[in-house]
Amino acid sequence: MKHKLPSLRTSELKNYLGGTMQEVRMLKAGEQALVVEFGKEIDPFVNAHVHRLARILAAEMPAHILEMVPTYRSLMVYFDPLVITRETLQDNIAKYLPGLEAVASSSDKTRIVTIPVSYGGDFGPDLDFVANHNAMTEAEVVAIHTSIPYLVYMLGFTPGFPYLGGMSERIATPRLDLPRVKIPAGSVGIAGTQTGIYPIESPGGWRLIGRTPLKLFSPADESPFLFAAGDYLQFAAIGLDEYGALKEQVANGSYAPVVRNVARAGA
Repeated sequence: MKHKLPSLRTSELKNYLGGTMQEVRMLKAGEQALVVEFGKEIDPFVNAHVHRLARILAAEMPAHILEMVPTYRSLMVYFDPLVITRETLQDNIAKYLPGLEAVASSSDKTRIVTIPVSYGGDFGPDLDFVANHNAMTEAEVVAIHTSIPYLVYMLGFTPGFPYLGGMSERIATPRLDLPRVKIPAGSVGIAGTQTGIYPIESPGGWRLIGRTPLKLFSPADESPFLFAAGDYLQFAAIGLDEYGALKEQVANGSYAPVVRNVARAGA
């Protein structure tokens, strides 16, 4: 279903959302969930609105919301139908939408989490292919891959797998024709114009260019994920000796993630 906002015409809503989205849709997702969809494009500006709405709902409706799942351009809102009706929830969300811009300057903060990676060799068996495919050296691929922080648009596929945005098309490379049956946890890969990290051992078809010694998913921990949707990841090249030392620190619990708090780009 498409939820028509009661007080904003489409043109006004487009204005307030900066002209990148024509309308917001609210879609039924079973008996306990509602999807709030912002536009049709994968864009940092759109994604910032997803996270702003999530923060507002968490602050204003904690007794009604069971869980929220942000994605590239939408927010899945799980609610308790015994406490609030879908119609009332939709009306409340419509009421909060015009305030998204107002919360931007004060709440658009994020983290940049450093991800150390040992590139090439046994850890990155496809690095040479990525380099040859793009007519450059392996060192140039690594330099480009580590040159900018990447926005974590969403987590999915396996627990903690980050779908990252912003990778340079200069190192874009097609997926494997035949996916690997087993990819080690921590493997960093490229597929098309995306890059990501396999948090657990799993099958996959991305081109592997390196591996991080960090543990991205720890199910027994109170906070099981190393990062969240809305964070940024900054890859940093390390050698094999440093990889081994960091892996030992992770194993004995002495490793402290390198994290910087910054204002979010694309807001």
